[in-house]
Amino acid sequence: MTVWRAPGRINLVGEHTDYNDGFVLPFALEVGCTAVVDTAPAGSDGWTVRSAQQPEPVVVRRSGLSSAPDVPEWSRYVLGALWLLTDRGVDVPALDIVVDSDVPTGAGLSSSAALVCSVARALDDHLDLGLDDDALFALTRDVENDAVGAPTGGMDQLVSLRGEAGHALFCDMRSHETRSVPLDLAAHGLTVLVTDTRAPHKHSDGEYGARRRGCEEAARLLGVPALRDVAAGDLDDALRRLDDDELRRYVRHVVTEDERVLSVVRLLDEGRLPEIGPALTASHVSMRDDFRITVPEVDTAVDALHEAGALGARMTGGGFGGCVIGLLPDESVGAAGDAVRAAFADAGFGEPSLFTAAPAPGARAVSPGTRGN
Repeated sequence: MTVWRAPGRINLVGEHTDYNDGFVLPFALEVGCTAVVDTAPAGSDGWTVRSAQQPEPVVVRRSGLSSAPDVPEWSRYVLGALWLLTDRGVDVPALDIVVDSDVPTGAGLSSSAALVCSVARALDDHLDLGLDDDALFALTRDVENDAVGAPTGGMDQLVSLRGEAGHALFCDMRSHETRSVPLDLAAHGLTVLVTDTRAPHKHSDGEYGARRRGCEEAARLLGVPALRDVAAGDLDDALRRLDDDELRRYVRHVVTEDERVLSVVRLLDEGRLPEIGPALTASHVSMRDDFRITVPEVDTAVDALHEAGALGARMTGGGFGGCVIGLLPDESVGAAGDAVRAAFADAGFGEPSLFTAAPAPGARAVSPGTRGN
């Protein structure tokens, strides 16, 4: 029996830049998914997948992705790793796999990456595959893209695999090189307050994919490999070369968001954490006005956090719902939570869920019989 746990994540800044070969700055969370992989009993010739959050197990015959059966979407994050390993020549034996997650689903905290990364690390360990960091990342990203069909860019898997306690993870999404950046909230008397608006989103929905296709089309029209290659100083010229207002808005968001990530990284490297607030807020404004991926619930939460003294606040995740983060002085956290709840009540929204977050470790082996918290 082999047990691994992988975390969900908060993206501090850098939204929709990952699939544009740009820069992102997420950090891993304490909440995560635990995967238990065990060899199936003698005589079994299939894979059995169970989830503590689902009523029924999924049992399939061993096969590759090309002959993958119609199974519930949650199980494709587990079976996808088995299918892809089989397609790549690994003789995956009959296995029993159990997963148990405490990452809120549909909240933009990457419950899916926690799931697939915990399974991939447990499989690598249990089958003694010897996959290095790059191979593990490629496998987990391919599961989401190819086995599930979610057009994500890989940020979530990188931080779930490589996150470090007390640090954010600066990711170059072209090279997939990463570097830990200090994010010592306690030393500065600051807290990241997370508001789960409970306005759910889903990455495989059409709006996310439409924006990815729009960014790719804009890059094609501008003659660059990806929007990461439009320098901030060339942005105005690039916008003039595009006739479509929607594509102009996409380009403006991505180019300025990359600059915001680089700015925040510089400030954190210099120990100036309290000064990152304006960049977080500017990121939200760009997501709201240019990329147009916010909804009333998240805008309401951001406004309430600012009124309660947040240094900066923004939606985090793919958009159209999910969570908002606020960077707050420790002494303001309670009042800020009350302000968000009151604003939601006044707007007629359902009650949000609020919790604090700090950078936690990435995927790690845990003792059998524990959830790994």
